[in-house]
Amino acid sequence: MIPNANANHFRIKAAQRDLIAAAGGIERAAEIASYGKSTVGRWFNADSPEIMPVDAALRLEEETGRYDFLTALAAVRGRKLADGEGKGAETGDIMARFSDVMRQVGELSQSAAVAFADGKITPTEATAMIDKPASLLIEAANELRRAAATVRGAGGFSVVTGGAG
Repeated sequence: MIPNANANHFRIKAAQRDLIAAAGGIERAAEIASYGKSTVGRWFNADSPEIMPVDAALRLEEETGRYDFLTALAAVRGRKLADGEGKGAETGDIMARFSDVMRQVGELSQSAAVAFADGKITPTEATAMIDKPASLLIEAANELRRAAATVRGAGGFSVVTGGAG
């Protein structure tokens, strides 16, 4: 069996690649996580079976403010992470979150069209042109759902008054 022939493994690997990229790349992530560049390079490599340890993920997530890796770990176990108190979306964010979703849909559509153009999808195209934009779309959709829940909890939202409608 190929070490990476597991959807959960690919999901975690994609999340850690996104986290390393958000931290500024392999060298910067190595400094933040207190690990060697070659080790971080293996975490970043889609074909390497290595998964970063939790201490490194925590350091990188704290530095970037992104929680992709731990969210992916929770998701592969059928769990969700919840925002701490006071970190939820404000009611006025719903329009901005909707705009983010539409932008991500456009980016996924564009990159997928490029990947599909020759009738073949390489593993690199599947990762860079489909998986990553799809992941960003899912993140944006989750933010929109949080904003919608906040609006429901506030009794609605009015564009005119900026508050409950």
